[in-house]
Amino acid sequence: MVEKTLNFIVSGGEATGGPPIGPALGPLGFNIMAVVNKINEETAEYRGVKVPVDVTLDTDTKKFTVKVGMLSTYALITQALGISKGSQTPNTDYVGDLTFDQVVNIAGRKREGLLAASLKSAVREILGSCQSMGVTVDSRSAMEVQALVAEGDYDPKLAEPV
Repeated sequence: MVEKTLNFIVSGGEATGGPPIGPALGPLGFNIMAVVNKINEETAEYRGVKVPVDVTLDTDTKKFTVKVGMLSTYALITQALGISKGSQTPNTDYVGDLTFDQVVNIAGRKREGLLAASLKSAVREILGSCQSMGVTVDSRSAMEVQALVAEGDYDPKLAEPV
């Protein structure tokens, strides 16, 4: 059993049999469209966002698995807002407004890849990204919300299951 892992960056739900996937799989004798369809199925919720994907291939049995990698905080925020990029002048021009619940959701999805010791710390990291992108939270600047989180105003929403 020889396993080979290939890494691709694809647009969520829009992978094709062309480069980079087709040329990488063709010489290995895999059904390219079966792999592409599985990638599109796994990444459908990230439509239009660039997503890292790992495809693990068993060259003997021709079986494969698809694992979707972790998106960047920037990608998750832009996806939640439905925007293409952050503000060029983040302290004066705001490009969108997230709810605090959306921030908590993004922090929960990113938690595994963050250095934060708690959900509260993870939320503060996400708020820092919001600030640098020109994104407000509940119609307040992300810095203001970050101060409220530090003071404990949002602690009931940040209680972690025991």
